[in-house]
Amino acid sequence: MTTQGQVEDRRLQLLHHWLENELGLTQYTLAPASADASFRRYFRLTQDGDTRIIMDAPPGKEDIHPFINIAALLRSLGLNAPEVMEQNLEQGFLLLSDLGQRDYLSALNEASVEQLYGDALQALFALQACSLPTEYPLPPYDLTRLMNEMGLFRDWYLGRHLRLEMIPDLRFMLDEVFSALADNALQQPQVCVHRDYHSRNLMLCEPNPGVIDFQDAVLGPVTYDLVSLLRDCYIAWPRERVEGWVAQYHATITAAGRLDGVELAQFLHWFDLMGVQRHLKATGIFARLNYRDAKPGYLADIPRTMGYVKEVCARYTVLQPLGYLVEELEARGEQFLPPA
Repeated sequence: MTTQGQVEDRRLQLLHHWLENELGLTQYTLAPASADASFRRYFRLTQDGDTRIIMDAPPGKEDIHPFINIAALLRSLGLNAPEVMEQNLEQGFLLLSDLGQRDYLSALNEASVEQLYGDALQALFALQACSLPTEYPLPPYDLTRLMNEMGLFRDWYLGRHLRLEMIPDLRFMLDEVFSALADNALQQPQVCVHRDYHSRNLMLCEPNPGVIDFQDAVLGPVTYDLVSLLRDCYIAWPRERVEGWVAQYHATITAAGRLDGVELAQFLHWFDLMGVQRHLKATGIFARLNYRDAKPGYLADIPRTMGYVKEVCARYTVLQPLGYLVEELEARGEQFLPPA
């Protein structure tokens, strides 16, 4: 047995003990499988040419029960989620099937995007059609959760990263915009929401796509995962093209009887404002990952998320005060400053 690229630690010792003494594995290698923005980490286990994935989720910091339950739900819908092959609930280890090493982000280009997004939208259609099991109800994407997420933008990006003073006028403006964005989310049909349905969590495999990182799923707005996919924090497409994909999805779910009298213009309105809520949250998380978790790499994605916010704010009167703030920050160059 060998461990590549990792310093031996207590959890690795526990992991090796579980693999060898309880699962009876020998002559295997472990290598880091992917980075994660949480306390979880993943290893790729190779044995006799076969590979599997190990999730290491430290108890007290990560709860693996949602992952297990939602993986079973997704697989029951015919979606290609990892199979939980073995589990150690006490120590926080899962042995999973391997969906491969190539995510959508590495594969998306002009030649591939229509096919890949077509597959992803079909999978999303299946996800949103599911009847949630009564034995494991998803938590609601309620007002408190929505407002707390946007508070990350205020506290970690504006306050910590840009060191803006939260004067009463600024705080009042943000509260007004946040309330409008939350209302937009809550008035939409509520469906099963993956919550991070983007190019780093969709794997290029057969059947396509493989779906990962779904443990934070909630019951929430119908446009949320559509925004995650089409207004991706890690890759951008022209607005006209995005609107075309949104229109296609609107037509699909309308034909399936899932929208009651919701015209495309209303659906696009929901989509746009939902995107601002998500990108404010993402911007705050990226700043928090830098300052709290010593993960500065996500700061490079902030110009893209803030670019989305600026574009949409210019289209809607209710968001114009936020748009003016973003334009002022951009003019001052503060939006793109590296951390001090």
